[in-house]
Amino acid sequence: MQASVNERELVLDMLLQITRDGEYSHIVLKNVLDKYQYLDKRERAFITRVVNGTLEHMIEIDYIINQFSKVKANKMKPVIRTIMRSSVYQMKYMDSVPDSAVCNEAVKLAGKRGFVNLKGFVNGVLRNISRNLDKIGYPDEKDTAAYISVRYSLPEWLVKQWLHVYDEDTVKAIGEAFLKEHPLTVRFDEHKIAKSELIKILKEEGVTVTEDAQVPCALYLSGYDHLGVLGSFCDGLYQVQDLSSMQVALWAEPQEDDQVIDVCAAPGGKAIHIAELLNGTGHVEARDLSEYKVDLIWDNINRSGLKNIDAVCHDATIGDPEKKETADIVIADLPCSGLGVLGKKPDLRYKMNEQTEKDLVQLQRKILSVVNTYVKPGGKLLYSTCTIHREENEGNVEWFLKQYPEFELVKDKQMLPGVDAGDGFYIAMLKKVNHE
Repeated sequence: MQASVNERELVLDMLLQITRDGEYSHIVLKNVLDKYQYLDKRERAFITRVVNGTLEHMIEIDYIINQFSKVKANKMKPVIRTIMRSSVYQMKYMDSVPDSAVCNEAVKLAGKRGFVNLKGFVNGVLRNISRNLDKIGYPDEKDTAAYISVRYSLPEWLVKQWLHVYDEDTVKAIGEAFLKEHPLTVRFDEHKIAKSELIKILKEEGVTVTEDAQVPCALYLSGYDHLGVLGSFCDGLYQVQDLSSMQVALWAEPQEDDQVIDVCAAPGGKAIHIAELLNGTGHVEARDLSEYKVDLIWDNINRSGLKNIDAVCHDATIGDPEKKETADIVIADLPCSGLGVLGKKPDLRYKMNEQTEKDLVQLQRKILSVVNTYVKPGGKLLYSTCTIHREENEGNVEWFLKQYPEFELVKDKQMLPGVDAGDGFYIAMLKKVNHE
């Protein structure tokens, strides 16, 4: 089988798993790239880019298809729709692939998947789009929500929600940030290895490394093929963690011998960061709901080599009387809508809806009602999410302070993609007042 056909077949199957079957894009990508490790760097990069790019631009792509096809995108058979979407993405955003090759491969793929009678349709629509890509009409900018929705491939209901909270320029900046390619952010333990030594090792492995001016323990990596084959990663010299997520442990400022509970910890980045900051003292208990997630935490703990942290399977919605007022710090980075990380998980924008957002707010409140009891008087509760949905963030903190007046808000911050460094992320530090 030719590599080019194989690549496009893999892309088709992956996009179908995500858009038709509801699987998560980052999991599908990881599974396929792990399975086909023999693919070379160029092939892996092509597959990753077309899958993620098609998802990132899918609303815009459907808008383009609908201008040239009598059968609208949402009425097409899933296989044909998916072939069309990935083809339009390649024609519009990948100059390295000739349009004629994209069209030819799409027609071949339609036939190979049993749609011989639709080969002419696929060919005709795609070649028409190719000839007219520079003449595409977009919604009038006066219709702000519709224009931003198509330009940045964000669901219109979500754009309207954000426009109620942020100004138009901010919403556009957020949308633009989600479409940009960003290097991988990692955090290293400054007690374990000097930055200069780690950078030297990474460069010897062929990795492009950039430092962050504000956060000394952060590095940006690019140009590598597969993280799992880098000796530096396997040796636990760093953990994958976004810049905004690092703020949780930095805000917590753990002190020697502190007892810490992270109630929804997988894959363990924040818990490991705090364990590192404890410098061999104290103890961190990293919890999560399932054995699968706990295994993910253990994988990262084992790579880190830390001894003052362990992972435990526990449902955060169920109280643990033995932990009542035992923790100096409780980390509550809770399940959320994920609307701050659409640049990394582009399919979330199509999975989320307003009812699910409301359900998540209630789940977050349920967990906060339980885990706040673990905080000692004088201790800290760090509440965080990777969303920019106000009700899950400031709204929940306002609710929490009314319900639990023994806590006070020390500080909070909403970080926005395209405005602040890193992902969209919210963090609030709450302190349990010591009445003694």
